[in-house]
Amino acid sequence: MPLPTATGVLNEATRSLLRDERVVLGRIRELLVSHGATAQPVEQLRQAELDLDEPFLLVVVGEFNAGKSAFINALMGESILREGVTPTTAVITRVRYSLTTIERREGPLLEVGFPLELLRDVAIIDTPGTNAILREHEEITSHFVPRADLVLFVTSADRPFTETERAFMQRIREWGKKVVVVLNKIDLLSPAQVDEQVAFVRDGVERLVGFRPNVFPVSSRAALQARETDEVARVEARRGSRFDALEDYVSSTLDERGRLALKLASPLGVAERVARTFVMAAEEKLALLTVDEQLVQAIDDQLVGYREDMRRDFGLRLEEVENIINEMIVRGLEYLDATLRFGRIIDLFRQKLLREEFERVVVGDAPDRIDQVAHDLIDWMVGQDLKLWRSVTEQVDRRRGTRIDGPSERLAGSFEYDRRALLGSLGQTSRGVLQRHDHQREAAQLAASVRDAVTQTTVLEAGAVGLGAVSMALVGSAAADVTGLFAASVLAGVGLWLLPRKRSQAKAQFRARTEELRTRLVTALRDEFQRELERSIQRIRDALAPYDRFVRGERQRTESFLLSLRSELSRVADLRISVERMSRDGPRVD
Repeated sequence: MPLPTATGVLNEATRSLLRDERVVLGRIRELLVSHGATAQPVEQLRQAELDLDEPFLLVVVGEFNAGKSAFINALMGESILREGVTPTTAVITRVRYSLTTIERREGPLLEVGFPLELLRDVAIIDTPGTNAILREHEEITSHFVPRADLVLFVTSADRPFTETERAFMQRIREWGKKVVVVLNKIDLLSPAQVDEQVAFVRDGVERLVGFRPNVFPVSSRAALQARETDEVARVEARRGSRFDALEDYVSSTLDERGRLALKLASPLGVAERVARTFVMAAEEKLALLTVDEQLVQAIDDQLVGYREDMRRDFGLRLEEVENIINEMIVRGLEYLDATLRFGRIIDLFRQKLLREEFERVVVGDAPDRIDQVAHDLIDWMVGQDLKLWRSVTEQVDRRRGTRIDGPSERLAGSFEYDRRALLGSLGQTSRGVLQRHDHQREAAQLAASVRDAVTQTTVLEAGAVGLGAVSMALVGSAAADVTGLFAASVLAGVGLWLLPRKRSQAKAQFRARTEELRTRLVTALRDEFQRELERSIQRIRDALAPYDRFVRGERQRTESFLLSLRSELSRVADLRISVERMSRDGPRVD
């Protein structure tokens, strides 16, 4: 029935209810559009709002050959629809009121107009069947179900409530539709068998679909035959058809109060079905985003742990360098005690000899050992960086294999494309680091940086020599300075009583210069290690940042969407309560 009714203008309370329904349908539709929903649910909501201004829609469904067309003819008391068609010639038929009998084909939809009073406020849809062999028919049938204000589900008494009927009825109920079951062709059964089949259908629907339906056993054939016989036979045929109980139910259900209540309830059912589907979609999307956030957090936690582990392990490895220098300091002090004596005054003037002796006794294999430790340390740093990138790549590749599906596909929009693109970009960056990795080149660059920091270029030009040689050149220079100073003191005629004091000064100076070397070497290694460590971690965080921002943004948008959608669902529930109250009390007309 179009609103307002034909018999009067709806009262203000009902008009307000109607306005509220339009508002909530519009709000849900806008929410879906703003969050990239597919076109179908948006169109279903739009159609539900438009249908408020359309005649009451009575949709007749059931399997092919259940006698739906015959049932509609019996219900209207006129042979309006063709019967006995095959599945391939069946069409979806819409029967509406018209002043004259008309028939017009619009693609797969057949429009039939007939001057029947019942059709002034009710349009009837005859569907090909829930088991239609043409997919086009089934899709159009599914299109009309959400629009239905009342569904009459026709099942055949000789094969009632099949599995395909159960599945289709479940879909109908998901739209919140009122369903009445018609058990047709009871003329094929005995009265006892009819009662058994009624109980079978009612119990089966309650057990498998979740509601206890009204089930009306009828014989459409007997009801049609009743019109073509004499008075006595007509009464008998009519009684045998058991159509009176169904007609009484339909008449009471489709009076003005009933039509209005069902008409107002129908779009609420559509809104609930669509909104709940998208609530599930949003919840699934949030679950997906939660795991994505966990990936980001896991990698960040891994980076924190990586920094701590690297610093700890680096400290242990650095102790090896310090031990080498400590051992050399001990040898150096012992050498100075043994060399800076009056017994070796002549040797003190032979600087070349002293240097060679110093390198043999004090320096020894220290340069090679320092070079090896530094090489191992740098090699370890580069290797750990490579392992870190490989771990990140594996985690990202595993996550790329997870895609959005199920109800959440309805909310995918560009989200899935953007998400996979960002994961792909992150994975590509990680794989690019692995593919471009040149262990020898990166280790050489890192070693050169450390060496340059040690020499500081203004002190010593290192050229291409190793770190150990650079370090020992500085030690040798310090030793030469110390022994030279001692020799100069002797030449200046320093008294014997001052020699122990000068030796102590020389040893202190040697220790100071060597400690300076230790500090410079250790500081250079530590600073370069720290720079390389932070650079490596920051490269990963920079690569991860776009995806991190995307995930956090999508979570915020989806949580806001879910909150708004649940709020609208609450409004729909309140409106349904108002419709049910109106159905009990009846709409007043002014």
